Amino acid sequence: MTGRASVQFAGDQALIFRVVKVDPKPTYHGWAWITGYVLDQAGQAVDRREIFVQPAGLQILRTPARVRPAGAVRRPAGGRRA
Repeated sequence: MTGRASVQFAGDQALIFRVVKVDPKPTYHGWAWITGYVLDQAGQAVDRREIFVQPAGLQILRTPARVRPAGAVRRPAGGRRA
């Protein structure tokens, strides 16, 4: 989120936000309520928020898939070893 989405996110108030819901109810033309999570530098959710923004000002960030370290073993669901 930057100032292009809403003045509240201008300058050092910018943040990375994972959108989980866009409210379908109509609001002012060109604006929407969205719900999601503020992410830290590691991509971990640190705060759930509902914010009022201009969707036209949002930027989509594409992040690479997480790479599993060499030799890492994927365990089945439940975390039990065979």
